Amino acid sequence: MTYSYSITQDLQWQNEAKWQVTDTPFMSFAYWKALIDSDAIGQASGWIPLYLQIYRRPVQAKINGEQSPTLIAVMPLFIKGHHQGEYVFDHSWAEAYARYGVDYYPRLVTSVPYTPVMGQRLWLAEGETIAPAIWQTAVAAVDDVAQQVGASSWHGLFIEAEQVEVAKQLPNPLFEHQLLERQGCQFLWQNQKLTDIEPQGNPKRFADFDDFLSTLTAKKRKNIRAERKKIAKQNISCRIKTGQAITAEDWDIFYQCYAMTYAVRGRHPYLTPEFFEQIADTMSEQIMLAQAIDENEQVVASSLFFYDDPNQDNSTLYGRYWGALEEYDSLHFELCYYQGIKFAIDKGLHYFDPGTQGEHKLIRGFIPQKTHSLHRVYDPRFEPAIANFCQQDRDYMQQYRQQAHDALPFNIENMPHFKG
Repeated sequence: MTYSYSITQDLQWQNEAKWQVTDTPFMSFAYWKALIDSDAIGQASGWIPLYLQIYRRPVQAKINGEQSPTLIAVMPLFIKGHHQGEYVFDHSWAEAYARYGVDYYPRLVTSVPYTPVMGQRLWLAEGETIAPAIWQTAVAAVDDVAQQVGASSWHGLFIEAEQVEVAKQLPNPLFEHQLLERQGCQFLWQNQKLTDIEPQGNPKRFADFDDFLSTLTAKKRKNIRAERKKIAKQNISCRIKTGQAITAEDWDIFYQCYAMTYAVRGRHPYLTPEFFEQIADTMSEQIMLAQAIDENEQVVASSLFFYDDPNQDNSTLYGRYWGALEEYDSLHFELCYYQGIKFAIDKGLHYFDPGTQGEHKLIRGFIPQKTHSLHRVYDPRFEPAIANFCQQDRDYMQQYRQQAHDALPFNIENMPHFKG
């Protein structure tokens, strides 16, 4: 087989093949269309999109009447002049370039904008699997774009582990545009009771929130119960809505809450009301809204989640956006974490990803997980130093994840194994 690529700015390729269901809601065509239609992707936001189309053709195909190349994968690529909405930080690299009078911009990024969620970063046609040849062709296309636009670097962010391992099989000559790996840490709740094993050998899922609490040490159980009681003492109750039960009024109040999170920092939200209106229409079956209600039956805080089909392998609840119109003690923990855990248990989801950063998640039963990103630096004067930085950063993050794991609140019988 031979592989080739082409580069486009439009989405016509979506009609040229039957595509696999994406591993997260955030690579779905509906989610991307909402980002594009609301200008979260495009010139206005500084996320200028390209799509790298990867084709395969049999070697024996004849010139006359030959089989047309088959589109088998597409990778998004953004040309950027800033770092906003990425959550893997390379500001120090930009500063190093600036000190030597070298322009770090533009730079190339492959990610889901504003979304620090691990996942696949290529759309694959039905029947295809990620293979070294696909990655090699994608990297060649990235290099081509980098040369055309004069980019300093490429950054593939929050790439799931399997795709990273395949990419690492590519030839990687020393200091000649290596694929450099960085690792991070996020915290993931797991719906599994290690002391209760099914006949197939897998841990059972939790029956309810108290069943989850039973896996924690007595002190941590007591702390969480006390924290949750604070909500009722402030005359606050919580309710969950999904799908079409989320009304236009709910969405309006949610956006007020979401915008408040940015307003208190003197910033504007990344996403617009039009974005949320569109996903409410096109992705309602994957959306959950948690609301905090005061004694006057008014919504005072909202938290928005996405979730996978519970029958999907590794089905996950994703906590994405939160905000409050007033401050209440411990409300963030209740609405963003405990309501999410309860929903994941009730739905039978395997995992709950509450979002990036935050060691406060650790003591509430969220387990440290390794995250991955891949990078490519095109200036040989800077590549060795950045490669060394990436190695030191991986070593540091390995130690951090171990320390975080050691601080988990589980009792001995339910302590998960450290996975590095």
